[in-house]
Amino acid sequence: MTDETKKNGTDEQIKETVLDLEAEMDAAAAEDIAEEAQPEPDPLEVLKAENEKQRDQLLRLAAEMENLRRRTARDVKDAKAYAVTAFARDMLGVSDNLRRALDAIPEDKRTEEIKGFIEGVEMTERSMLSGLERHGVKKIEAEGARFDPNIHQAMFEVPNPEIPANTVVQVVQAGYMIGERVLRPAMVGVSKGGPKPEAAQPADEAPKDE
Repeated sequence: MTDETKKNGTDEQIKETVLDLEAEMDAAAAEDIAEEAQPEPDPLEVLKAENEKQRDQLLRLAAEMENLRRRTARDVKDAKAYAVTAFARDMLGVSDNLRRALDAIPEDKRTEEIKGFIEGVEMTERSMLSGLERHGVKKIEAEGARFDPNIHQAMFEVPNPEIPANTVVQVVQAGYMIGERVLRPAMVGVSKGGPKPEAAQPADEAPKDE
C-alpha cells in the first residue's frame, strides 16, 4: 500500500468521525431546543394541585378519626352496660332459689308463725331484683305476649282453641334483658290450635249492606 493510499484512507476516517460528531451535536441541540420549547408549569396551578392533594388527605384522616372516636365511644358504652352480665346471671340463680323456697311452702302452712320469715324472703328477692334493675337488668314480660324465639324458649304446648296460636300462656321461668341483649330467655308454655289472627280487610272489599 502506497503512502498516497494510506493518506486517503486516513482522510476518509477523519471525515466520518467529523460527520458522526456533527450528527451527535445536531441531535443534542435538537433535544435542547425541544426542552426549551416545552412551556414551564404554572406555579399557581402546581400549588393548587398540591393543596387539593393535602386537603383530600386531611379529609380522609378526619373521617378515619371520627370513625375511631365513634367505635371507641360505642365500645366504652357497651363495656359499661354489659360489664355486670356474668354477675347478674349468677344473681338471677340466687333469685330463682328464693322464689322456689317461697313456692315450696304450701298455702295451709303459711301460718302467722312463719309469716315474718316469708315476708323477709320476699323482701330479699325484691331487693335483689331492684338492684339488678338499677344496673340495666329488666324482666321480660312474657305472659300473654306472642311467642318470640329471640326472647322466649318454648318448653311445651298447651292446646286451647280459645287463645290464638303461639301465645305465651304460662311462664315456667322468668326471662331477663340486660340493655338490648337477652340475659336469659323466658321459659314458657305456648298455646296450640287456637284461631289465627284475623287479617284486616282492604277498604275496597268491605262487606256491602244488603
